[in-house]
Amino acid sequence: MVKDTDWLNDSEYMSYVQDLLDRPEVQQLKEYTQHHYSNRLEHSIHVSYQSYQIAKRWHLDAKATARAGLLHDMFYYDWRTTKFSLGTHAYIHPRIALRNAEKITELSPKEKDIIVKHMWGATIGLPKYAESYIVSLVDDYAAMDEVVSPWWQKVRHPSQLLASRSTD
Repeated sequence: MVKDTDWLNDSEYMSYVQDLLDRPEVQQLKEYTQHHYSNRLEHSIHVSYQSYQIAKRWHLDAKATARAGLLHDMFYYDWRTTKFSLGTHAYIHPRIALRNAEKITELSPKEKDIIVKHMWGATIGLPKYAESYIVSLVDDYAAMDEVVSPWWQKVRHPSQLLASRSTD
């Protein structure tokens, strides 16, 4: 579960994403559970901030990485239950996220590529930019961390596992 709030105190990062965070369309992502233990906004902020830090360290486009990382999962449905006739969630949702992001802000070609290619590996379209690879890999890591970390804490502390079973 993402609890890290270092991003709030990073003035450069906030200068890149504050206008997006102020948008009700982005705040609405709080309403959707992402990977059982976090909501989609928490997940998107985590991916955005971690990707931004890597891009900055590698002297890449940290602003595009931060902004597109925040918008990469901007879709409004439960991905576990919604099915599409045109393809899988992995293929469809980046395109929906891109369309939704374009409704609220201007996007550079790099930001568009980051959003639409963030499922690289699960889809065949290769990213055009290093920043796109960063967001894709950080997103994969974050998704695994959001699922595995809470589970691992319960395994390491069996009393928590027993307590959660008694409340079910």
